[in-house]
Amino acid sequence: MVELTNNLRKLVASLDNARARRDNGLFVAEGTKCVLDTLHNFSCRYLFATSAWIERHHAEIGAVEPVTVKRADMERMSHLSTPPEVMAVYDIPSNELDESEFRHNLTIVLDRVQDPGNLGTIMRIADWFGIRQIVCSHDTVDVYNPKVVQATMGAISRVKVCYESIVDLLGRIDGVPVFGTFLDGDDIYSSELSGCGMIVFGNEGQGISPDVERLVSSRLTIPSFPPGAVTSESLNVGMAAAVTVAEFRRRIY
Repeated sequence: MVELTNNLRKLVASLDNARARRDNGLFVAEGTKCVLDTLHNFSCRYLFATSAWIERHHAEIGAVEPVTVKRADMERMSHLSTPPEVMAVYDIPSNELDESEFRHNLTIVLDRVQDPGNLGTIMRIADWFGIRQIVCSHDTVDVYNPKVVQATMGAISRVKVCYESIVDLLGRIDGVPVFGTFLDGDDIYSSELSGCGMIVFGNEGQGISPDVERLVSSRLTIPSFPPGAVTSESLNVGMAAAVTVAEFRRRIY
């Protein structure tokens, strides 16, 4: 029987820090939807919940033994502005890159994406459109940041995220189309697309880095409408990912 000690409470509260997550090999999910979507897909170290929540959801948690906590405890551990009734602490999985995926499905590649909400949104887009793997540069936001986990709305259970040197990866992969999104690329709606390969999205403010850009084989842009009209300067990376991936799927399937 796990007891909620001060040290355990401090450990959970520390998991909003990337170094604490790395050192302990743990991450946290909060809220009913996020916890129930992830509970049976990761190794659960702790499940903290109020007695009322446990009573309502005891059938859904199965063999996982919950730790009953008070609202005050949840407020001290939670990373949300409004503390939830439930939170789970999971072991960080060891995700290995599947390079064979590049040849029979699309893979999203993220170059220095910094905003947790953007990464979470892109994971939901990947989940919706059947993309099972995302490759991130080492300086992209940590997928196990609590804000990212929350923003995925459970997609973190179904979309694998791996961190790699994007330049090294693109340099060693032969015969795989590499698409990139740019402000000055070719119109995505008239370009030849593929049902497999990689789609690269860049940093929110700077786009795709020059070193990665040199390895892109097809430059794409999402045109504004109507042509020549004064519009917003650009779409944010989450919006661009949604439009781009939807067009790939619409065209190929």
